[in-house]
Formats: sequence, C-alpha cells, structure tokens
Amino acid sequence: MDFQPNARCQAYLTKLKQFMQQHVYPLEQQVTEENHRLNHHGNWQDWKVPSPIPSLKQKARQAGLWNLFLPDDKLGQGLTCLEYAPLAEEMGRVLFAPEIFNCNAPDTGNMEVLYHFGNEQQKQAWLTPLLNGEIRSVFAMTEPDVASSDATNMQATIVEKGDNLVLNGTKWWTTGLGHPGAKVAIFMGLSNPENEKHARHAMVLVPLDSKGLEIKRMLTASQDYDAPYGHGEMQLTDVVVPKANLIMGMGKGFAIAQGRLGPGRIHHCMRAIGAAERCLELMIKRGFAREAFGKPIIKLGGNQERVAKARIAIDQARLLTLNAAWKIDTYGVKQAMTEISAIKVVVPNVLQEVSDMAIQLHGGAGVSADFPLAAFHAAARVLRLADGPDEVHMGMVSRLELAKYQKGIQ
Repeated sequence: MDFQPNARCQAYLTKLKQFMQQHVYPLEQQVTEENHRLNHHGNWQDWKVPSPIPSLKQKARQAGLWNLFLPDDKLGQGLTCLEYAPLAEEMGRVLFAPEIFNCNAPDTGNMEVLYHFGNEQQKQAWLTPLLNGEIRSVFAMTEPDVASSDATNMQATIVEKGDNLVLNGTKWWTTGLGHPGAKVAIFMGLSNPENEKHARHAMVLVPLDSKGLEIKRMLTASQDYDAPYGHGEMQLTDVVVPKANLIMGMGKGFAIAQGRLGPGRIHHCMRAIGAAERCLELMIKRGFAREAFGKPIIKLGGNQERVAKARIAIDQARLLTLNAAWKIDTYGVKQAMTEISAIKVVVPNVLQEVSDMAIQLHGGAGVSADFPLAAFHAAARVLRLADGPDEVHMGMVSRLELAKYQKGIQ
C-alpha cells in the first residue's frame, strides 16, 4: 500500500491549499467575530450565516473544489476515500471551511445515503439541491430517553398507514437543525419491532416544515450553540409522510447506517487531523514569538517535548486513518470495521491532547476566540461522543480481535 498522494489528489490538494491561503484564512477572524455577534443566543430562528460564506462557496464551486467527498465523477470529483483524505485534512484546519466546499457534516453522510440508497424521485427532490448547496439537511438518530450509545435502543416509531408513514418520537443532538438552510431530516426509527434487533429500524426523509414536527430548542455543546448549525431537539407527533419518502425499505436502517458511517468517520478523522496540525503550528509559532524568563517559551516547561509528542501522535493518527481509507477503498466498509473504530478512538483523543497543549502554551489567549484552539478542543471532546463513544468503538475492536481466536475455543 502506498499512502503518498497520487497525481490527481496532489493536484486538488495544491489547488485547495492555494484557495485556503487566498480566500479562507484572511476571513477566518471576521467570520468568527460576525458569527459570535449575530448568533450567540438560543433564538435559533434568528440565526444567520456570516456574510462571507455565500461568496466563498460560489468561488469554491467555480474553482472546481466542490463535492470533493463524493466518489462520482459526474456529481462530484470521483475521488476515492484515500484520495479525499488529505483534502479533508486541509479543510479541517478552519472550522467553517468544509461548508465552503459543500463537504460538511451531516450533509456529506446524508448525500451518500441518497446517492447509494435513494430512488430517483428522492435524488431529484433532495440530493440535487444538496449537491448544489441550495439547502442543508440533518440526521435524526440520537434520542434523549435511551442510551443512544446502543442504537438498537431507539424508541421513535415509523408505522405504515395506507400509502403513508406515521412518525412519532423525540430526537436530539440533531446537528445542523438550526441552520437557516436546513430543509430535510433523515429520520431513523423503529419500524419492524418483531425482527431481529438490527433489522427493526428504517430511515425516512422528513421535510422540516412537516405538520407535527416541532423544533423545541438548540442544545449547547461546551456552553456554545455551535451556530449557525446548532444541535437541536425536535419532537415528532403523528407526522405523516408518503411511503415514497422511505429509503430502501422497512427494516433497512442499520444496513444504510453501516454504509453511511464508514466513509463519514474517515472525513471526521481527517478533518480532526488537520485541526491538530493547525494547533501544533500555532503552538510552535507562539512559542518562538514570546519570551519569558529570558528565553523563548517554546524552550521552557517541557514545551519542546510536547512538540515531539504532538508530532508523533499526529503522524500515527494520520497513518492509521489513511490505512482505514485504503481498506475501505480496497475491501469495503464491512472489512474495515476494526480500522474505522480504531481511528474514531485515536484521532479525537489526539486532537484533544494537542489542542490542550497549544492552549496551555498560548496562556489566556488560548481560551479566547482570538485563536481557534478552544473551539478545536471543544470539537474534539464532542467527537468522542458524536459518532459513538470511545467505549463502543473499543468494544468493536476487541470483539473483532477476539473473534480471530475464539473459533474452536470453548
């Protein structure tokens, strides 16, 4: 296996880095300050997208840096997971950058669901406007009244009634629900309780303006609303949608989720590696630029050892993630479950550790909005829950590892 970017990947990476330097980094502080000024409150109905974002999206699309995540050379750029990984890393260096290139979660995962599992009607109604960046979407899976680390606990229901489906239940941590462009949810609920536990659930497309769907609030994550995206709680009470909104079939929810979450976790992890690289870069520059007790602070208090630890940890995490991407491309998601689960444990922890080092070296500035470090640290901590807690992923790794030895062992 060769993880060196091939010619196609390198060409996109060069163009992407140039775009980031020319258009994104110069506006990073403006976007951060404007977002805080406009949206630092719980009245999500009034949230606005910071003014530079629409023009940046238009420029990215004109530059051909659009839908890079989708392995289709007509709707996207036809890149493999391994080719896309360094591009996701570069986007991860700025918190809002993925949206500029239409490569933001949860839209990428939802677009992949529709691309792989949606019918032509569903693709026309929802995939096309998502690919065009005209709307945003959310993924409604987590619930407040059950331990959602075990997704088979989901209690929200999907019941057939004639030509329709009736949905009931409460969902929360529905990321992106507060965004002004959010128009549709992929709702996962209990559809076939009589089946074995991984064939009991289904996924349904639900317009967010459906009668009976109430957005109750946005939740804070680390005391921040993550506007203009938001993590919302919504209540569905006898929401009726046509059966045409059912994706693939009743009882197929976990089969769809398996395909959705594999590549999506590669995306999250590569973005987190980019964020960790940015933290290390800022840490070193700050360390050389400031002096204390007659020395640059990079040479005080074990900071050089921290730089070494960060470098080693980031490189290890990147290699593990590239290996997972290669294995998905070569053998498919089902044959890469150990690698996918492993990176979900390792990478957010690396970002959490490196961002913490960088915050410490920056002093008070590190926890302010003058630098992205505190936001990266919060994102890392959330990631250790968002795609499943560390314990679930370690359980998967150990289960698969033990299975290699258990056959024939009593």
